[in-house]
Amino acid sequence: MHRILLLLLIPLFSLTAKAQQHSPVSANIRYEVRAAWLTTLMGLDWPNRPATTETQAEAQRQQLCTMLDELQSAGINTVLFQSRIRSTTAYASAIEPWDGIFTGTPGRRPLYDPLRFAIEECHRRGMEIHAWVVVFPICKVAVAKQLGKRALPQQHPELCQRCGDQWMMDPGVPQTADYLARICREIVEAYDVDGIHLDYIRYPESAIPFNDDATYRRYARSGQSRSQWRTANIDRCVRSIHDAVKEVRPWVKLSCSPVGKYADLPRYSSYGWNARDAVSQDAQRWLREGWMDMLFPMMYFDGKHFYPFLADWKEHDAGRPIVPGLGIYFLSPREKNWSLTTIRRQMNVARAEALGGQAFFRTKFLLANEKGLYDWLRNSFYAQQALVPPMTWTDSIPPSHPVLSKTIDGLRLSLQWTPSADNSRQPVTYNVYRIDSILGDRLLATHLRQTHFECTLALPALRHSRYVVTAVDVYGNESRPTER
Repeated sequence: MHRILLLLLIPLFSLTAKAQQHSPVSANIRYEVRAAWLTTLMGLDWPNRPATTETQAEAQRQQLCTMLDELQSAGINTVLFQSRIRSTTAYASAIEPWDGIFTGTPGRRPLYDPLRFAIEECHRRGMEIHAWVVVFPICKVAVAKQLGKRALPQQHPELCQRCGDQWMMDPGVPQTADYLARICREIVEAYDVDGIHLDYIRYPESAIPFNDDATYRRYARSGQSRSQWRTANIDRCVRSIHDAVKEVRPWVKLSCSPVGKYADLPRYSSYGWNARDAVSQDAQRWLREGWMDMLFPMMYFDGKHFYPFLADWKEHDAGRPIVPGLGIYFLSPREKNWSLTTIRRQMNVARAEALGGQAFFRTKFLLANEKGLYDWLRNSFYAQQALVPPMTWTDSIPPSHPVLSKTIDGLRLSLQWTPSADNSRQPVTYNVYRIDSILGDRLLATHLRQTHFECTLALPALRHSRYVVTAVDVYGNESRPTER
């Protein structure tokens, strides 16, 4: 905490100057989550129009591919892809209906599976993809009417409450946890996602007319305050989802996006808006208990609302990645018109204090290059690729190392290697590195599923570089390198 607070006293120009030095900004960071939320709700990021013909569906797919290409070019290694939207889906589900954004009609099956396509394309680019699951908010009342008997309030009215013009799931009903666990289990059973990312795993804020008096009277234990009961309800949902996901694929990362301030600090108030006390979201406990593999706190603030609370998350990370979610939409002149320096400073401090990385809300504002953020990431802050941190708290045994052979024909480099095996009995992937003391080290390719790699060298001098291949298991553990 003290170190970050001291950094706040450093003049801003000195932090900006650091961006031009080797440390910490341009250092070769080996492990760092670099994530972007890709929102499908109302097509805010994608898709920008519905598709009812194959030509239109292909346009949707091409738009997504272009976005993923641009994210990859910027250095993003993790895509948080909104998959459960508002009790409607971006994937084929036997439990809930399709969202209407893909076809223009709620419940109508699109001509392709958006989540499956996104997984294939992210993995093709060496990026992780986490299925972003919106937990308690349900569709608007008008959409529920369109869905008819397929709408969640019709299927399971005992789990739902009407709150003004929308429906919400009630965390206080014990069966809500079971239902959400089924949703997440279905995803990890059917899709090769790298993570399940929970959003809105909390009670509604006071602005939403949510009344759980009857649920509290029915389910609370004798002497249990409403605050204690609500916290226990959210805990139950988190535990149930964790157990369901890990039973199927223990290497799938479970994360969530808690409110950006965990609780009031001794010297800094959250002004009534925090995770633990305002919305019953005891996210730091979830790390300690092992129910979460990482957190993406929504830190859409600055100054005293950002840095002290960033330090608090780091001090209570339980040895797992904390990836602050940054409100880059505030760069837009239509929002708060932040300067790029505001975001750069937050990222510099987060990296200097060894947090788990950064996440950007949301993709549209990143790809729009608001205030030059995209260019700065690609050319400076993310100029070198980074790997997602391994899940050493679950498994720390690396796979066997591959045996590498190399051929160079002119400027054409060809690497081949023997397959590796891992104690998890799951398939491994491979990373390819160039090691060069003069021209610089570089991660050339990551998450390769094949046992060969080819590229055209940019310079004749690169013929004399060393090339290294490592095997990586499903938990992110990397073998010792084999080089040629």
